[in-house]
Amino acid sequence: EQISGTRPGFHECDLRDGNRLNGIFDQEQPSGVIHFAGLKAVGESVDDPLLYFDNNVSGTVTLLRAMERADCRSIVFSSSATVYGMPEIVPIAETAPTDAINPYGRTKLMVEEMLEDVVASGAPWRCLNLRYFNPVGAHNSGLIGEDPRGIPANLFPFVAQVAVGRREELLVFGDDYDTHDGTGVRDYIHVEDLAAGHVAALDHIFSLPEDTPHLDAVNLGTGRGYSVLEVIEAFRQASGRAIPYRIVDRRPGDAAASYADTTKAQRVLGWSATHDLTDMCRDHWAWQSNNPKGYDG
Repeated sequence: EQISGTRPGFHECDLRDGNRLNGIFDQEQPSGVIHFAGLKAVGESVDDPLLYFDNNVSGTVTLLRAMERADCRSIVFSSSATVYGMPEIVPIAETAPTDAINPYGRTKLMVEEMLEDVVASGAPWRCLNLRYFNPVGAHNSGLIGEDPRGIPANLFPFVAQVAVGRREELLVFGDDYDTHDGTGVRDYIHVEDLAAGHVAALDHIFSLPEDTPHLDAVNLGTGRGYSVLEVIEAFRQASGRAIPYRIVDRRPGDAAASYADTTKAQRVLGWSATHDLTDMCRDHWAWQSNNPKGYDG
């Protein structure tokens, strides 16, 4: 079924609907797939793990079967830095141990392991797992942005909703971490840089021999960590609005610091992030201020 109002070639399909997927592959005959179709809220995955395993893992099995049937064996998978679990060393390189600590992260790791097995089978699959850190920001036109359902699970949309007046205050989970200001440090990546990284990844796997199985994993991040308080201050400057916040207890399982080693992305994909925290806050605020109630407002 073509989505109303979109250009030809766009289709709406449940990833677990094998017959529908087969029909789309027959019609479009793609050379490769960028696989974004997954649920992504850590808290929701803890509350309803079966939903996540059904959608993220079972859905990927159905997708891979459809790809195999269509003789389309090139895939860029949207993985996540959550596969690393609680990092022992930062910055985190792709050689770091994987140890996902929540159902969401485990579904990402299970798909990576699934791709490892299909490559090991000897079939000519070309697979690249992109382990990206915290995508934020919005398109620089201000027309496309992040509008999470319910209470935002991630820092940036929560800060933006406080700045625009949709929420009274931000909760900061812990100020006693071993970081420069006591709050958690994370690597944030602008969504436009992330999109460019996927294009570079697809170009890379298409450059590889078609008859030779290939599997690799690459981090996408800026290589720099920002604390929660630094994000709040940067967003305050971008928006010109006060951002009230309250310090509360740490959340179980939160690492003090997590940011990427981006050396491999530069070497293998010829890619590096070009947007900094100021750009991320500016573009996110441009969208949020134009859409104070989100897409429904």
